[in-house]
Amino acid sequence: MAEDIATIVTGLGFPSIDAFLAVMFLILAIFGVIVVISTIRPVLSMFPYTYPNARVRARMGRIFTEKQFSEIIESGNIEEVKNYLRGYPDYAKYIDQYPLEKALDIQLAENYDLVARISPENSRDSFKFLLKKWDIKNLKSIIIAKEVGLSPEETMDLVIPFGELSDKLDALIDADDINEVLSALEGTEYTQILEDSIPIYQESRMLLPLESSLDKYLLENLLRTVATPEDDNTAYLKNYVGDLVDSTNLKIILRAKVDGLKFDDIEPYMITDGYQIREWKLKDLMEAENVSGVVSGLEGTDYASLLAEAMTDYNETGSIAAFETALDNHVNDTAKKISLKNQFGIGPMIGFLSRKEREIKNLKIIARGKREDGFSPAQIKEMLI
Repeated sequence: MAEDIATIVTGLGFPSIDAFLAVMFLILAIFGVIVVISTIRPVLSMFPYTYPNARVRARMGRIFTEKQFSEIIESGNIEEVKNYLRGYPDYAKYIDQYPLEKALDIQLAENYDLVARISPENSRDSFKFLLKKWDIKNLKSIIIAKEVGLSPEETMDLVIPFGELSDKLDALIDADDINEVLSALEGTEYTQILEDSIPIYQESRMLLPLESSLDKYLLENLLRTVATPEDDNTAYLKNYVGDLVDSTNLKIILRAKVDGLKFDDIEPYMITDGYQIREWKLKDLMEAENVSGVVSGLEGTDYASLLAEAMTDYNETGSIAAFETALDNHVNDTAKKISLKNQFGIGPMIGFLSRKEREIKNLKIIARGKREDGFSPAQIKEMLI
C-alpha cells in the first residue's frame, strides 16, 4: 500500500511523500489564511464603530416616541410645550436660554457635532463636513435679516452657535448691510459663492439662487468625501449622501416650475452626481413644462410613486410642501434601511441623525401649530412627518 502511494506521489512529480505532504500543508495553510481574513475583515471594519455606536444608541433611546409626541400635541399652548421639554435634560438646558426654535436647532447641532467628533477615521470627514450645514443655515438667516432690516438682537435669535464660522458670527450679525457681511467673510470658503449669488438674489428677489448655491457647495463637497468607498460602511454613507443630493435637486426643480423658472435659471444650481438621478435625467426634468411633467419624467426611479401620491395635495393647494415632505420621508426611509442592514457599522450613526432631524422638524411643526390660531391637535398630528 505504501509503495502504491509512493508511486502515485512520484507520478505527480514529487520526489518523496514528505515533499508531497509539505506542499499539501502549505496549500491548507494558505486556504486557512484566506478563510480567516475573509471572516475577520467584517469584524475589523465594525470594530472602530463599537464605541461611537454605544454613544449613539444611548441617545437613540432618548428620541421621543409616538406616545410622547401625542402628549406634546395635546399641550394647551406654546408654554405647555416648553414645560414638557423642560422635563428632558437634552432640551432643558436650552429651553430657557433661547427662543424655542433656536433651542431645538442647537440641540440638533450638538448631536451632529458629537457624531463628527466620535466617528471613525474613514467616515469622519463626511460627518465633519455635515457640520457646515450650520454655517450655511446661519449665512442664509443673516443675509435675509439684513435684507428685511432686522436688528442685531433679532438676527441673533436666528443664528446657531455651531459651525466653522462661529467665531465670526458677532461680526456678521453686527454688519450694517450685505456688503459688510461679505467683507466679514473675506478669506473664507463662502466669499466667492455669495459674491456670485447675492446680486442675482437682489435683482430677482427670489431666495432660490442664494439658497441653492450654498446647498450645492455643501452637497458637492460632501459627495467628494464619499467618492471612493473603502468598505461597506462608506458605501452605505455614499448611498445616503446620494439620496440627499437627489432629494435636493428635485426640490429645486419643483420650486423652479412653480416659480416659472426656465432651464437656464436653475441649471447652475444642479448637482450632477446624484444616486438615482444622473445628469441626463436631470436635464430632462429641468426641461419639463410643469410640475406634472417633472413627476411623470421620474418613471423608473423610486421617486415616481412617492411624488405621484403627493400630486393630489399639490393640485389642491398649489404648494410643493407635500413633495418636499415626501422627499424628506424618502431620505429618512433610506437612513432607516441602512441602520437595519448595517447595525454594527455606520448604520446606527446615519439612522440616529436622520431620526433626530425628524424629531426636531416635528417639534417645530407642533410649536408653529400652537402659536397659530385654528390648529386642532388632530390637524397638527396630520402635519407631522
